[in-house]
Order: sequence, then structure tokens, then C-alpha cells
Amino acid sequence: MIRLSQRLAALKGYPMAEIPAIKRRLVEAGVDVIDTGPGDADYPPPAEVITTLQRAVENPAMSKYGFQQGLPAFRRAATDWMRRRFGLEFDPVTELLPLIGSKDGLAHLPFAVLDPGDVAIIPEPGYQAYIGGTVLAGGEPYIYPLTARTGFLVELDEAPTELLRRTRLLFLNYPNNPTAAIAPLDYLERTVATCRRHGIVLAYDNPYCDLTFDGYRAPSIFEVSGAREVAVEFFSMSKSFSMTGWRLGWAAGAPHFIQALNRVKSYVDTGPFLAVQQAAVTALDNAERLIPPVVAELTRRRDAAVAALRREGFALESPRGAMYLWVALPEGVGSAQFARHALERHGVVTLPGVGFGPAGEGYFRIALTVSPERLVEAAGRLGAALAEVRGVEVGVK
Repeated sequence: MIRLSQRLAALKGYPMAEIPAIKRRLVEAGVDVIDTGPGDADYPPPAEVITTLQRAVENPAMSKYGFQQGLPAFRRAATDWMRRRFGLEFDPVTELLPLIGSKDGLAHLPFAVLDPGDVAIIPEPGYQAYIGGTVLAGGEPYIYPLTARTGFLVELDEAPTELLRRTRLLFLNYPNNPTAAIAPLDYLERTVATCRRHGIVLAYDNPYCDLTFDGYRAPSIFEVSGAREVAVEFFSMSKSFSMTGWRLGWAAGAPHFIQALNRVKSYVDTGPFLAVQQAAVTALDNAERLIPPVVAELTRRRDAAVAALRREGFALESPRGAMYLWVALPEGVGSAQFARHALERHGVVTLPGVGFGPAGEGYFRIALTVSPERLVEAAGRLGAALAEVRGVEVGVK
């Protein structure tokens, strides 16, 4: 029998991988399913971005290999956007790298940073690309549980000193998926200082920086003094512009970090589709006009869903960033059990907290990817599901 690698075996399967199959079966049976699972909005990309893509596809030059250089106009548009959004200057040639979605760069950075035995600190619950890239690169993941006690922040000062000496990589993501937590600027300053002191590369995953509410403005990590010495920041076209399936993002950082990631990627891919990069130019050049309506709609959805879930007895904060609600379950109610019951009996797709790692147990995530009315309907169904699950657990028939 052929033996597969130990690194592959170390990657745990997603505990609710059967959700798509269950959803398909229910839909085929005529069940009205409300899908709040994946962070994939129901509204389309901006019409002018689609038009640019259509025109670009008709240009034969756009069907050629882009390689890691990509489309110079996209590099320019990304650095121009960072200048307008954060007041930061980056060289579009040496300090930026187009990615096949930010997940691509996040998963491949460990190959450029870690040697076998080096530690990467992984927040949990968190994005599975962090631990996947670390394990496949031969690094040693150290799971840092995110809890309400610390505001769902990774507090490096609480990590053992010996661990920090062995740590070469830290993943952070604020506004956060799945908890929707945000990071105060003084926290980021402390974290950058610790990374500089211990020689830790900080992978700052920032795809939700423009999806913020109630006057909150999410910063770039590079607004922190000294961050360019240690940080690589990852941005995505997926969330702000509803371009999830188009697979385009970028990494920004000091030239030696970008060169290292570029070298890794040159062995595994030939860059994002050039026509998509051309379409992204239109999106980024018009971001100040295109993004506010998205934020306004997400605010409506957030407010409607939070109020409805609270009426059903769920405990949750009203988030100031990202596009998710992180909803607490009563003690003793398993998140996978609850998610399965809510789907099979009530036709609502959620993601169980345990699906983001064991530290996510006790919560479930709702994505604000359907209308306010559908979110209110989903909340009512979830309330009924919770009552049923709790009734079973206490022996009520």
C-alpha cells in the first residue's frame, strides 16, 4: 500500500465537511435552506468591475502567463489604494506581490520562513490556512486559544519565554474571522515590539479592513512604528468587492520578505489570471465609491441579526468589523451537534466553532451573507433548534 506523508496525516479533517452534501440533499427535497455558512456574500461584484473583466478576457494578451510579476497596473492600483487608505507608501515592484487570493500567500509564507522545528503561533479559532501552511512546511504549530477574557487577542506576553525564543512566525487577523474581534492600536504596538525583540515574522491577515462599522477604522499593521522590520500584510479582493471566486489578493512588506515569498511561489504557480488583475484595477481605483454601500448593507444585516438572535436568547456582541457574528452557545451544547441539528431539522447553515479548531467550541458563526429578512428568519429557526437540542440534553421528550 502506498504511504502518504506524515505532514498530510497531521492535517485534521474538517468536522462538518458533510455540510454541502446535507444542504444539497435538503434543497433537492424542497426544503427552504438559509445558508449563513461560508463568508460569500449574496450580492454580485460591482457592475463596472464585471464589465472590465469581460473586456479584458477578449484581449489575447490577458490569457498569457502572468508569472509573479503580474499586471503592472494592478500593482500600481494596490499601492495607490494603500496610500489613500492608510497613508502608506509601498514600491509596487519590490514591496508588493500579487496572490491567487490572500489564502495563497498565507499558506505559502511558512515555506519561506520556517525550518523544521521552528514554531509558528496559530490563533484558534482561526483560518485553517495558517495551520495548514505551517504543518506542510515542516514547522511546529503552537495553538493559542482566543477567548473572551483577552478580547480574542493573541497576548504574546502570556506565552512562555522559551516558546518565544523558538518562534519564527505569528499569524494575526483583525478584524477577526470568526470572532469579529478588533485589535486596538496599542495592542498592535505591543505585539510588533515583541516580534522585533524576538525576531518573529508577523503575518498580518487583513481582508476585512474596509468592512467596519460604527465609525471604527481598521488600521494597517504598517501604521505601527517598526512593523516594516517584521511584518508581511495580506489583502484580498474577495470581501469588499464580492470577488471571492475570482481569487486575487496581494502581500505587502519589505523587499526581502516579498522576494522570499516570490521565490516560493515561483515553484508552485504562475500567478493570478491577468484579466482578473485588470478588473481589480477598476475596483481599487473606485474603492471609495464602491465600498460604502457594501458597509451600509452589512450594517443593516448585522443590526437585524443581532437583535433577532438576542430575542431568541443567544448571547453575542454587536461586532465593529468583519462580516460575521460569533454566537455563544449555552454550556454543554456542542457546536457541531447544534449546527447539524439546525441544518437537518430547520434548514439553516451555520459553521460550528469547533470547525475553526477545538478552542472554538461553545460558539457558532453566522456570516452576514443573506438579506436582513432572511437573517431574522434564520434567528427564529436557530432559537427553535436550540430549544430542541437543550430539551434532548436534559431528557425532555
